[in-house]
Amino acid sequence: MKTCDFLKSQKILRLATIDSKNNPHIVPVWYEFRNKKFYVGTNTRTKKAKNIKKNPKVSFCVDVGIKSPDIFGVMGIGKAKLILEKNQVLFIAKRILKRYFKSLKVKSAQELLDDTNCIIEILPRKTTVWKF
Repeated sequence: MKTCDFLKSQKILRLATIDSKNNPHIVPVWYEFRNKKFYVGTNTRTKKAKNIKKNPKVSFCVDVGIKSPDIFGVMGIGKAKLILEKNQVLFIAKRILKRYFKSLKVKSAQELLDDTNCIIEILPRKTTVWKF
C-alpha cells in the first residue's frame, strides 16, 4: 500500500506536542490527510493547541497491525500551525467529521463541530515508514 493511501485510510493519528516545561504531550486525534498535510479539528482551550501556539514542533504516528505481515506505520516530525479563520475552520472541520460520522446531523457530530474553533495544520518535514 502506498503511504499516502494508508494515511488517507486510517482514522487515528497520535499527535505529540511540547508543553511549556519541555515535556512531550501525546494525544490520539481524528484527522484528515490532504495535499501532504494533516488537519486536526480542536478547540483553542486544549493543551495541544496551546502547546502549538508556543512551539510549532510536533511529531506524529499512524500505525496498524500486531502480527506480521500486517504491521505498517508512518511516523514523522513537522511544524504545526493553528488555523483560526472561522469559515476555513468550519469547512475543514466538516470534512474531518464526515470521515467519522454517517451524517453531521448526529448529535455528537454537531456537538464536536460546535466546539471546534481551530484547526491544527501539520506540515510533515521528515517521515519514516515501517512494515513487517
